[in-house]
Amino acid sequence: MLRSQPARHRWAIRRSAFAVCVAGIVLSGVTGASLAATCEATLATDDTIRFIPAHIDVPASCVEFTVKLTHTGRLPKAAMAHNWVLVKKPDLVLVARDGAAAGADADYVMPGDKRVIAHSGIIGRGETTSVTFPVKELKAGVEYVFFCSFTGHSPVMQGTLAVKP
Repeated sequence: MLRSQPARHRWAIRRSAFAVCVAGIVLSGVTGASLAATCEATLATDDTIRFIPAHIDVPASCVEFTVKLTHTGRLPKAAMAHNWVLVKKPDLVLVARDGAAAGADADYVMPGDKRVIAHSGIIGRGETTSVTFPVKELKAGVEYVFFCSFTGHSPVMQGTLAVKP
């Protein structure tokens, strides 16, 4: 009987430790989801006219979301500048056309264009920019696209953005 008591005691300690571990995992799953929401994305651009990555998930729990854009290319800004423009998918073609008409001084975005949800400035090689916008402007289930509005880039340099609950 003396030998079985320490074994029972060890088993009770193991069982308690296991319960604490399980509780910690469960609690981290419940609270960790809201704490782990990343409210920013970093995109790279280069001379191949692309965004890396080409998709962004925005957690609906974020109040604001920030997109950081870095240009890693080698060509000069006059030849290969980039920006980041967010619109609803049906608005892409007309916003890009109007941005081209607005020109470089307006960062290839028509001033006051209500179809533009957010946009960054134009950057060249070695430069970085960012834009922060309210997530409440976005709706789950709506198709959003981001693109570069520098002359000639919008048909190719695109990505998608989705709001995730």
